[in-house]
Amino acid sequence: MVADNKNVTDEARVEYRPMIRDLPAGERPRERLARVGEGALSTSELLAIVIGTGVGGESVLGLATRTLSLFGGLAGLARASLAELQGVKGLGKAKTAQLKAALELGRRMLLAAPDDRVVVRSPSDVAQLLMAEMAHLEQEHFRVLYLDTRNRVLGCETVYIGSLNASHIRVGEVFRDAIKRNCAAIIVAHNHPSGDPAPSPEDVEVTRQLVAAGNLLDIEVLDHLIIGQQRFVSLRERGLGFE
Repeated sequence: MVADNKNVTDEARVEYRPMIRDLPAGERPRERLARVGEGALSTSELLAIVIGTGVGGESVLGLATRTLSLFGGLAGLARASLAELQGVKGLGKAKTAQLKAALELGRRMLLAAPDDRVVVRSPSDVAQLLMAEMAHLEQEHFRVLYLDTRNRVLGCETVYIGSLNASHIRVGEVFRDAIKRNCAAIIVAHNHPSGDPAPSPEDVEVTRQLVAAGNLLDIEVLDHLIIGQQRFVSLRERGLGFE
């Protein structure tokens, strides 16, 4: 009788990881891309499509999410070597090659002819670029969008992860790559994991500090966006921190 109870306990501890085939057809990454477009997919979903298949009871979406977590997001993934990527359970030579090729295509797009670069003309344009991924992050991520004189996007980097606090923000860190890239302007954005994009006093103070620093460095801070669930707030539009 004791043995039977032990078996029941062991079975109860089995972790069920749904495979892609177990998901409703409309929720699978490839089907979602066809239905709602690539811009609406999370980074994990896009990466899952590139990787193609999961491994050992783990779905490809689970593998993609785990890989992003291991390397700290796309930037870390792009910096990782082939050997480091192949050290991830489920990423063999073929999948690693596919992943590196996709990342290199993205890098080359950013370095493409200037006329091919994405142009942002409004807060909505910035939200369209960032919201699909940032709205689902479990921690606050602070990102900087680098722009040229015609508001064409030169790149985007995550410079902070964690609660935004004016006393912790290093202005030099925010503007370091902007200076290296000889940017004319930047746009900063961060997410609220709660889903509510309402600006906090800390958000306004960070914006005020960055605007002041940008004026000294001759790099304009065009806006600070706060991203929530299906909503965003432009501090520039509300006149917060841009007085």
